[in-house]
Amino acid sequence: MENLKRRHIAPDVQPSTSPPVYQAYDASTSLYDNYGDEKHKFSKSLPPQQRRVYSSNKYIAFCQKYERALIPAALTLLAFWTRFRNIGVSNIVVWDEAHFGKFGSHYLKHEFYFDVHPPLGKMLVGLSGWLAGYNGSFGFESGHKYPDNVNYTAMRIFNAFWGSLLVPLAYLTARQFKMSQRASILAATMVLLDTAYLCISRFILLDSMLMFFTCLSLYCMSVFNNCKNEAFSEKWWLWLSSTGFSLGCVLSVKWVGLFVIALVGINTVEELWEMLGDLQMPKKTYAAHWMARILCLICLPAAVYLFSFAMHFAVLYRSGPGDAQMSSLFQARLAGNSFDRNPLELAYGSKLTIKNYGYGGGLLHSHVQTFPEGSKQQQVTCYHYKDDNNHWIVRPPRLISDPSEYEPEDGSIRFVKDGDTVRLMHSSTGRNLHSHPLAAPITSGQWEVSAYGNETVGDIQDNWKVEIVDDLTYKDKERVRSLTTRFRLRHTQLNCLLAANNVVLPQWGFKQIEVTCDKRNRESDPHTWWNVEEHYNDKLPAAPKNAYKSKFLHDFWHLNVAMWTSNNALIPDPDKEDILSSTPSEWPLASVGLRMCGWGDDIIKYYLLGNPAVWWPSFAALLIFLATTGFYLTRMQRKIFDLSNAQWDSFLYVGKTLFLGWFLHYIPFYIMGRVTYLHHYFPALYFSILMVPFLLEHFTANTSNRTRWIVFGAAYATVILVFIYFAPVAYGMSGPISKYKGRHWLKSWNLVDN
Repeated sequence: MENLKRRHIAPDVQPSTSPPVYQAYDASTSLYDNYGDEKHKFSKSLPPQQRRVYSSNKYIAFCQKYERALIPAALTLLAFWTRFRNIGVSNIVVWDEAHFGKFGSHYLKHEFYFDVHPPLGKMLVGLSGWLAGYNGSFGFESGHKYPDNVNYTAMRIFNAFWGSLLVPLAYLTARQFKMSQRASILAATMVLLDTAYLCISRFILLDSMLMFFTCLSLYCMSVFNNCKNEAFSEKWWLWLSSTGFSLGCVLSVKWVGLFVIALVGINTVEELWEMLGDLQMPKKTYAAHWMARILCLICLPAAVYLFSFAMHFAVLYRSGPGDAQMSSLFQARLAGNSFDRNPLELAYGSKLTIKNYGYGGGLLHSHVQTFPEGSKQQQVTCYHYKDDNNHWIVRPPRLISDPSEYEPEDGSIRFVKDGDTVRLMHSSTGRNLHSHPLAAPITSGQWEVSAYGNETVGDIQDNWKVEIVDDLTYKDKERVRSLTTRFRLRHTQLNCLLAANNVVLPQWGFKQIEVTCDKRNRESDPHTWWNVEEHYNDKLPAAPKNAYKSKFLHDFWHLNVAMWTSNNALIPDPDKEDILSSTPSEWPLASVGLRMCGWGDDIIKYYLLGNPAVWWPSFAALLIFLATTGFYLTRMQRKIFDLSNAQWDSFLYVGKTLFLGWFLHYIPFYIMGRVTYLHHYFPALYFSILMVPFLLEHFTANTSNRTRWIVFGAAYATVILVFIYFAPVAYGMSGPISKYKGRHWLKSWNLVDN
């Protein structure tokens, strides 16, 4: 037990037996300010400081007394000024405003849409439009001018507000990491004057909200870590739950939030592991720590995430452009669709659309274009949007002895039942759904599915057997019903199942989903299940009211899988040059910029480019931290202790947290198959920015106060001067771009060159 208590004490040093004397803590100093003071060298608490002496000038004294509130307030006002200044000077739709402004419009019109990101950020965009008096009528087409009735300036200010809050958050987080005022203000200044952060905050985008909740999560975690000695107090619970709430929010804006969740998770596991080694902690208390973290860091974020989708479904109650991504039962609850007129039971002669039941599945589709290889017959795909090429007609099968059995001459109806054989004729082209023993174009291990022949030309390979899986509403599985019945289509000759496994076709297939006949016969695979969505038959009555209902959790899961599938489909197109995309290796040193609009002389031009005085030192700081940590560890192995235990614990905790935050937000992009852009680096950049003042303070800890001010003053001056020079790229460049060729520092920037 005694060894456990002393495990942090350096060799040959005895802890003081006299009680520590605490004095007023001077917020202008840090843990390193008494770096060489032997009296406090091995104390784990903050070093005692001299009592503050206030100025005789009442105004200065007031500022000294309330500096904890005044400094963040001043930084916030500066952030507002930089972010709001001339924010409406460009009256055209800039870059991804074309996407997120349009999504905000859907909320105002209550129209259901589909996007690869969770809904919270886009709901906030919709809120900004509502606050600005916008009615959702504008199309947000890229490069188009905003009409007079769209207060785009107010909408941009709303988004810039979130970006402004990064500045005080950077200061407050640095203070929680026990950095001095000058170091904390430098961190805030670097965030304030980074041209990339400034530029992207000034438009109707999600990045400012994503960055805010990411930074808020780090701040809440750092405050909670400083409450370790107050376990289960009100303050402890407040900051633990605040961390969980902010994690839920960042995940609800973009899935990049999973990276900061991983950071908090690693920090939590490490903390619980250390507690496990405390033999004095009762098991009941240790279990309570586990339960508290499960409740606040798992259940609470999950609840926030679920609630964002519940709000999403509640607000978007009308049929819209994203209907086809959802299950047919979900679409039935949307106002304005035709599903309430669907006949309930499917019959021969019915015209219908058929939806794949697999998550992210689309509508069975065909068009006049043919496969470039294989059979070279008409393409059959799955398509996520509604058009006339999704319509099929249920016809009697080929080679039957009595056609009147399926279409009685007396005009009566024959319903499609479990085990029936059908032929599906494409309504627009008259071709029949067909398969044959030829390899599919992409999934070559399965058979190709095509559209072939017509009403009179065809063969037995046009026949498909209906196999009912189940019915989501009715217990009776005898007949196929619209929306609720899930069924398989088995090819009668090849004994394979019609399937769509979310494999994306190349450009010749218009990036639609490949449809195959699956030889593996995986009957439990939802990608081989289908259901009738739209159903037209003048001989049948509409279904009764309330015949179609969906469940929230099923809809939630379905939408998330569809989002995941579509996100993975955002891969670079080898046949198309994308001048906006970039690779992760180009980000840390600001080797690439991004043109956010047209580059003509007659428009305001914005170039998304980081401040070199911020980005370059930030990346260098990460490498220096690794080298420094390795240096200290090597010397420790040789029993040489350059730092006291308190100083080493602080150095390792802060540096490890910031480096791990950068690593988790950056390295995963190397293994992602999707297309990447410069703004994907912004969350990682924040962690590396905080590393700069942290290391500056660490390396100047043994120097005089004058030397520290010289070092920090040089850092301040460099960041400010370079920002002033590069500010036009964020505030807008007017006239010929050649006026700004002096800012073309790197050849890899396409600021001036075409």
